[in-house]
Amino acid sequence: MTAHRSRRRSAAYAALALGLCGTLALTGCNSHSKKSKKHSSSSSHKSKKHKIAAAGGAAAAGAGAGAAAHRIRDCRPDNYKIRFAQQSGPQGYVTVTFFNSSSTTCRLHNAPRLRFDNAAKPLPLLQGEPGLMDDTKVDVPSKGKAYAVIPTGTAAAKGTRKKTAHIEFMTNRSDMTIGQTDFPFDEKNDHISVGTTKVTNWNGLLSGAKLAAKIRTDS
Repeated sequence: MTAHRSRRRSAAYAALALGLCGTLALTGCNSHSKKSKKHSSSSSHKSKKHKIAAAGGAAAAGAGAGAAAHRIRDCRPDNYKIRFAQQSGPQGYVTVTFFNSSSTTCRLHNAPRLRFDNAAKPLPLLQGEPGLMDDTKVDVPSKGKAYAVIPTGTAAAKGTRKKTAHIEFMTNRSDMTIGQTDFPFDEKNDHISVGTTKVTNWNGLLSGAKLAAKIRTDS
C-alpha cells in the first residue's frame, strides 16, 4: 500500500514539474517575441526617419541648385551692344539703347555712367545718385533692349558735337561700376551733341525713359 501511494505521488510530481517547465518555456518565448517585435518596430521607425531626412536634404539641395541656376548676372562688356540716337527740337533728346546680345537675361543697375570726349566727370544722373537701399534694376532678356534718355531741349543741354563716349555700367553700389566700353562717333559715322544735361536711369521701355526725362512720349 505504501509503495503504491509512493508511485502515485512520484507520477503527480513529475506531471507538475513538466507543466511548470512548459509554462516557463512559453513565458520565455513570449518575452523574446515581444522584445523582437519592439526591436523590429524601432528599427523600422528609425529607417523611416532616416529616409524622410534624406529626402528633405535632397529637396533642399535641389532648391539651392535651382536658385543658383536662375541667378541673374549683371550685364558685362561681352554681352551687349550700345547705340546712340538724337532727336532735335524743343523736345530734343539723345537715346542710349542697350541691346543684350547674349543668350541669357542680364541685369542693369541704375543708370549708365557716360563721359563724353574724356570729360573729367561723368554726366550727372537725372534721378539722383543711388544708395544701397534705392538701387533700381532692369532685367534685360536675351535679344532684348533697355533705354536711357539724355534731354537736350535747350541750347545749353544740346551743347556741342561729341567725338567719343565712354560708358560704364553701375552695380548695386553707387561707388562701383562693372564693365566699360568706348563709342567712337566719328568712326561709326554717327553724330550727337550734348551739353550741360543729365541722363535718366535705365528703363525697359523707351516711353518710360522719356517720361523720366519729362519728354512727351508722342515726340
